[in-house]
Amino acid sequence: MRHLTIRHVPPALARALEAEKRRRRTSLNRTVIDLLTQALGLGAGRRSNGLARFAGTWTREEFEEFEKAVEFTEQIDEELWR
Repeated sequence: MRHLTIRHVPPALARALEAEKRRRRTSLNRTVIDLLTQALGLGAGRRSNGLARFAGTWTREEFEEFEKAVEFTEQIDEELWR
């Protein structure tokens, strides 16, 4: 098995990795390997939101209907931001 050394890890990244390690209750090594595997789309541990099978299946008309239906969610209520 190959060893890898990573130097000059930014402090914010080191803190985030430590927090993730604690959250997962695994070693830092295992956490980094799992995160890299996931980020690169390798192995059975890939996360999926289950929607990939729907990608590209809408017709133009279905897309436009959906966009119209959710249009109101893109409006900014100025009163809420004061």
